[in-house]
Amino acid sequence: MKTPVFRVGLIVTASFLPLSLIALIVFLVIYSWPAIQFNQLHFLWTNDWNLGNLYGNPVEVRGAQIMPGAKYGIWFLVVGTIVSSILAMLIAMPVAIGAAYFLSEGVRRSWAGPLSLFVDLLAAIPSVVYGLWGYALLVPLFGQTIFPFMAKTFSLIPFLGGEPGSGYGLLTSAFVLAVMIIPLISATLRESIQMTEPALKEAGLSLGLNRLEVFWHITLPKLKTVLIGVGILALGRALGETMAVLMVSGNALNYLPNNIYAPISTMAAFIASQLDSALQDPTNMAVEALSEIALVLLLITVVVNFAARLLLWMARVR
Repeated sequence: MKTPVFRVGLIVTASFLPLSLIALIVFLVIYSWPAIQFNQLHFLWTNDWNLGNLYGNPVEVRGAQIMPGAKYGIWFLVVGTIVSSILAMLIAMPVAIGAAYFLSEGVRRSWAGPLSLFVDLLAAIPSVVYGLWGYALLVPLFGQTIFPFMAKTFSLIPFLGGEPGSGYGLLTSAFVLAVMIIPLISATLRESIQMTEPALKEAGLSLGLNRLEVFWHITLPKLKTVLIGVGILALGRALGETMAVLMVSGNALNYLPNNIYAPISTMAAFIASQLDSALQDPTNMAVEALSEIALVLLLITVVVNFAARLLLWMARVR
């Protein structure tokens, strides 16, 4: 009996990714289990992250060894991560769709190639470069000019009025994230637009629609599945971005944003910024708490993907 080598190889390859995800979740659960037992569920909705007195002697609290005064609550991180990512998607989606339409339908083919290559290269720029760009250019520009103007102009609109801040914060982080994910969305959507059947576009034009109306009423609805799929990938990158957000977010601690200009901190950026301090904890509880943050971030990403799959399934049923 011949061994179906190719089939076995495909099964092993296809199983690698889900098994890797399961292994990662299991590792994080095991490693952070002491912190999970100590923090319990209030870990998610309290704002009291404090490593305690790292120069003191460990004390026993609820059966766990921690440093005196240590507390671990990450609600401010959950809010900062989710709100900045959603705001980035709200900024990026219209721009990315417009860029995809322009590159595929609104510019002559001799220019479309170089412009598309330029957009694709934006996706390859390291995140730390985006962070440096945001730190050196956007933070002073937003803090000194744009945010004060917005706060004054939209003072009566909730979440847009109030203190404009220094330029570090939620909107700056969301803007940098949006610039990072626009090329990802635009490139994928552009390829899908170009593969749309010409007969559909010609049918729309024959009914009296212009090219923009054909795109909006015919092409884009047909690409709904593609748009949701690439939106998941873009949202996943926004949720997990570290260095760029760390450089422009303001690194707020135990603080919830009261407007769109306020400083925030996200889970990924917070893990990177706090790891060095957490390693000084002789009880290792701080590092285990950071691992619990990583587990929460991973679970949020899994839930987002599941919700998107559910939306696709509901769209097919209808």
